[in-house]
Amino acid sequence: MNIALAHFRVGETDGVSLEMEKWKTVMERMGHKVFLLSGTMDYGDGHIPDMSLHGEVFKRQQKNAYDRLEDYPSQGHFEREIELMAGTIESQLDAFLDRNEIDLLVPNNIFSLGVGFPIALAFYRAILKRKLFTICHHHDFYWERPHLLRPTCDLVRRYQSYLFPPSLPWIRHVVINRPAGQALREHGCVATVIPNVFDFDRDPWTIDDFNRGLRAELGLSPNDLVFLQGTRVSERKAIELSIQFVAQVQQKRDKLNGTLYNAQRFTPESKIVLFMPGLLEAPKGYILLLKQLAEKEGVSIIWASDTFGAFRGEGPKGKKYSLWDAYAISDWITYPSVLEGWGNQFLEGLFAQKPMLVFEYPVYKTDIEPFGFQVVSLGDQMRAVPAVREGFDVPPHMEMVEVEPAKIASAADRAIELLKDPEGYRELVEINFQLGKSYFSYTALSKLIASVLPEPGEME
Repeated sequence: MNIALAHFRVGETDGVSLEMEKWKTVMERMGHKVFLLSGTMDYGDGHIPDMSLHGEVFKRQQKNAYDRLEDYPSQGHFEREIELMAGTIESQLDAFLDRNEIDLLVPNNIFSLGVGFPIALAFYRAILKRKLFTICHHHDFYWERPHLLRPTCDLVRRYQSYLFPPSLPWIRHVVINRPAGQALREHGCVATVIPNVFDFDRDPWTIDDFNRGLRAELGLSPNDLVFLQGTRVSERKAIELSIQFVAQVQQKRDKLNGTLYNAQRFTPESKIVLFMPGLLEAPKGYILLLKQLAEKEGVSIIWASDTFGAFRGEGPKGKKYSLWDAYAISDWITYPSVLEGWGNQFLEGLFAQKPMLVFEYPVYKTDIEPFGFQVVSLGDQMRAVPAVREGFDVPPHMEMVEVEPAKIASAADRAIELLKDPEGYRELVEINFQLGKSYFSYTALSKLIASVLPEPGEME
């Protein structure tokens, strides 16, 4: 079959883009021809400018749909703009589908996020008029985000009612976790759960000729300890917990002196850093909060998003490293997210064979924990408190996540124990790697995709 995977953006380091690449690889191994369609220029096989998340019209429409309807004289004017854009997108989508003789369409998040109304409308109409077999791949839903539960007008409520998600005879639905499957059933749609996966058969991430000088470039020596926060920088990643965890390790650094798990020597001169190569997608107030907290706790942060991208290469300022290079030079993964649709960084940590600090967010508990992974846990209880109340000079609405201090102290003790225990470190990461390979590999994904593909008779 000729299959089109569509999303607002492709080729970036967000979870949806990464997962689309995995589906593309697996589908091609299954013998299909796969095309990528998005609003991203210079990447993929089709580009529709009005599909871009970064477009000003996209942002304006979202603001007017959920914050305040103020940039249009009336709801009717708002609707006319959406209809006009939908027509333009539909025309370009039709041309793409015809040109590539698409048999199966796989929209990613287009029918679930509750934003990008012209895009969802155009895709819905194209599917309807063509009776095109479609697998809607939902990673996130609008009802999971409180600010998207307050539409400003009836028009938005109407779009939510039939586009997010749509129900047509030619559409099947896929979600990435069990709670999402249950929520979708409550919205009248049956879904197949296909979790995020990783290629556990690929070459390991190691130090090679390309990244050999990366530590030095970041001002680090072989004897320094690097705690990697490999996610994008956003509020739900709860990076304040990573800072507090590293601060606890820093306070107990004397226990690290001597030989570490990797035969390196930790000395009084060795540094302990929190390494953050991910995209900065948080409000400025949250970035400010993290910087103030790090200064208060005495934690050194390496902000390196400009040095890292989806792929290795040579940029105008020197080498551009991939996220995999960040894992290769790190000793530990911090992953204290309080909300995830699934958890790409968890899979990456399994493959990288690094121990992980984890907050047990809801999907972790339902879809990951039952497999028996060994992590250093911060528990599953947290609270959000106003950051200004904790003495930080940030916007009044800015909140920060807190867990019991004893949980952070205990996690730091366990981390130090593992970092000093070569056998324990290796045993833990090997157990996790093998579990990940068994349940979340490309082989597992291939079987799950095959279960939702149409039978030949259904395509007629």
